Amino acid sequence: MADVRYINIDFPFRNSEKGFYFKLNKTDKEAIKADLLHLLLTNKGERLYMPDFGSDLKKFIFQPNDNITHSEIRDNLNETIKRYIPNLVVDSIEFKKNDVEEVIIVELKYTVVEGTFSSSDVLQITL
Repeated sequence: MADVRYINIDFPFRNSEKGFYFKLNKTDKEAIKADLLHLLLTNKGERLYMPDFGSDLKKFIFQPNDNITHSEIRDNLNETIKRYIPNLVVDSIEFKKNDVEEVIIVELKYTVVEGTFSSSDVLQITL
């Protein structure tokens, strides 16, 4: 039986089915998505010894759902991702409308470039 390689802790935190404290990621794609989600949902100043880590995305929760706010969110995400996950290239950041509530839905399409290999994925965050 081959050994399973675990990369990092999945985010958001969940119990592990294998008896570990937390569910762990097995693939690079899962690990990058967990790292990205962790980065974007962390407020600056929350992480010990790294006060600039995070995106401050939550500060936009009560902002108007307009082009000015969208532009600020886009700038914030691009700057944060470029600084902390340099092998991730943001392909597009789009804002979706929700008919039920006045919420901002951020859809981030990205490509992970590692040497000659690359993979793409989508992440949605609702504010």
